[in-house]
Amino acid sequence: MRPIVGITSYVEPASWGVWIDQDAALIRKSYVDAVTAAGARAVILPPDDTDADVLRALDALIIAGGADLGPDLYGEEPGPLTDSRPDRDRGESLLLQAALRTDLPVLGICRGMQLLAVTCGGRLHQHLPDVVGSDKHRPGPGVYGWHGITLEPGSLAAEVAGDGPEGDGRVEVNTYHHQGVADPGSLTVTAWADDGVVEAVEDPTKPFVLGVQWHPEEAGERRIFESLVDAAARAA
Repeated sequence: MRPIVGITSYVEPASWGVWIDQDAALIRKSYVDAVTAAGARAVILPPDDTDADVLRALDALIIAGGADLGPDLYGEEPGPLTDSRPDRDRGESLLLQAALRTDLPVLGICRGMQLLAVTCGGRLHQHLPDVVGSDKHRPGPGVYGWHGITLEPGSLAAEVAGDGPEGDGRVEVNTYHHQGVADPGSLTVTAWADDGVVEAVEDPTKPFVLGVQWHPEEAGERRIFESLVDAAARAA
């Protein structure tokens, strides 16, 4: 039996067929394709803050990308450019806290990495251009930025992202975010962009807890999902 991997999802207005601007629970199919290609069954999880009981049916959890985290999660007021989804914040926080308590393998992608950091006591920069002086992490609406990162040797992030073409732990990644991790809390930072922005965090005390700021599901990076599914199979 294939491991079952839950993927958190958006609730956003969407249109299909004759239905226009309907509220829909959705996620980009690239997440599902990446999990399926890695040998697991993907299950999409809409926001739900009633309980975390669904984790009993899962072998791993992916906290997907999406809108900004509400800064109330780390004790700040929202900035002028912060665009949050409180329903996702509540539901995903509940799932993530329970997953961490039970050592369920967890992968956080983009927003998911930021939620990992905040859940572990960290905080965010609400608008990175104010910190680094450029828009390179999100060049424009729907446009991914590409830039180099440096990975910590021996880390889980380095294991799943590779050593790069020069074998020096530097790889190119695709990013789309205007917020970033200012403080990782109890997590360990294991990758950085050239401008110092945190690109990966992990918990080396857990079987598999990893957050990446880039989008491996869009770049066709198989190894990170295969590693998650391997961890899920071991935990099942």
